[in-house]
Amino acid sequence: MVMVTEKPINPATAFELISTENAGSVVFHYALVKGNTGREKATACIDYRQNGDMAAELEEIAANLRDKWFLDDVLLVRRTGCLAVGEIISLAAASSPNSADAFEACRHGISRMKSMATVKKEEVFR
Repeated sequence: MVMVTEKPINPATAFELISTENAGSVVFHYALVKGNTGREKATACIDYRQNGDMAAELEEIAANLRDKWFLDDVLLVRRTGCLAVGEIISLAAASSPNSADAFEACRHGISRMKSMATVKKEEVFR
């Protein structure tokens, strides 16, 4: 499943969104807005906007993960809007009968989501 949303990602309900029927392992990763990005100014928020078909790009990433690893399911969620420090930007999750595939697929999904071409990112300072 893939989702693009302006609504906050709720970690308490995320587990319900991924299939675990044949899973022995489920790995979740939440990317957060950092308070200190290494610049002299403090971050107020980071504005994430769609720059194309984000859902289609997420589907492509999910398909790639399914092709490379033995997975029960993949969950990729991406937020849009001006997200404050500490808010969840994205969620990558993978379920698999074995932990190695779940971890590697999740790690690869995170990497791909960080460099999505369909996301425009602008940091807003205080």
